[in-house]
Amino acid sequence: MTQEVHIHRHGKVGHISLARPKVLHALTQGMCEAISEALLEWRDDTEIEAVILDHAEGRGFCAGGDVQLVRGSALEDGGAAGRAFFHAEYRLNHLIFTFPKPIIAFMDGVTMGGGVGISQPCGFRVATENTMFAMPEGSIGLFPDVGAGWYLPRLPGAVGKFLALTAARLDGAECLWAGLATHYIPADHLAKAKARIIAGDAPGTVLDDMSAEAPAARLAGNAEAVDRIFGHSTLEAIIAALKADDSEWAAKELKAVTTKCPATSKVALRQFAADQPDFAANMVMEYRIASRMMLRYDFTEGVRAVLVDKDGAPKWDPAEPEGVTDAMLDEIFTPLPGEQDWTPFPGLA
Repeated sequence: MTQEVHIHRHGKVGHISLARPKVLHALTQGMCEAISEALLEWRDDTEIEAVILDHAEGRGFCAGGDVQLVRGSALEDGGAAGRAFFHAEYRLNHLIFTFPKPIIAFMDGVTMGGGVGISQPCGFRVATENTMFAMPEGSIGLFPDVGAGWYLPRLPGAVGKFLALTAARLDGAECLWAGLATHYIPADHLAKAKARIIAGDAPGTVLDDMSAEAPAARLAGNAEAVDRIFGHSTLEAIIAALKADDSEWAAKELKAVTTKCPATSKVALRQFAADQPDFAANMVMEYRIASRMMLRYDFTEGVRAVLVDKDGAPKWDPAEPEGVTDAMLDEIFTPLPGEQDWTPFPGLA
């Protein structure tokens, strides 16, 4: 059992706390496997009635996945270790999605990438004034994964496309407004909420009782513009609509969209059009994409620019949306050869 995640039982409640504070609790393969092992045990344990998912200390709930490992794998072993990480992470995402008992995710702090993947499938998702939610994969040349192909298209209007293409950071109030959170509770009340759940009170009752009125959601004020501009089906049309809008908001979002990896953006838009029949099928699709996107130049270059050299100046290839062709996308989305596709844990559909 890894020391990077703390796993406890409190009577009828399982408790999982992420414990990598120096990297905002970013997930490793070992963490994913340890959490999965606990959930598989608790899934069939009649004494466990609910699960709390939080972080042990620091300002992040979970900042993502171990992209440094994945980049190293792409450069050194043809992606073998990277694929193993994604397979374990996506199995965990699916396990949480199908878990038959309430899981309460406390998104108190940075909740990005992999953190989104372990919080969004939970039946209860608690935001606070500290929540900072984002899907920033476009900045590193990957793609919105960990179930984003399922969740983002189901958000109100064109909010999902907006998040995928801009990597916008939402606060707790915006998460509640968009449906990414089910409850908004001040951070200094979380300990009491957890204590009540551990004491045996029904999670839904506790969270409803302790919810506070959230501040006005800034994103709500731009909802009409988001729907009008990001409702287009192509990246080129969205960029054109942003350029045609002379507002300060549109100028800011134009810069956000055009500095992201064009291939990532087009992959994200194709995910929106995929309309998978269930979450497992979505994860099969995402694993195919991940297996290929991690080996592209854009990913190693994006991680270099953001996390290695930290110059913030990735050179994408192709550099423009028009250079990302349908044939390139077809290759990224096509089934993997042989029996290499992702599979859930045995017995989970």
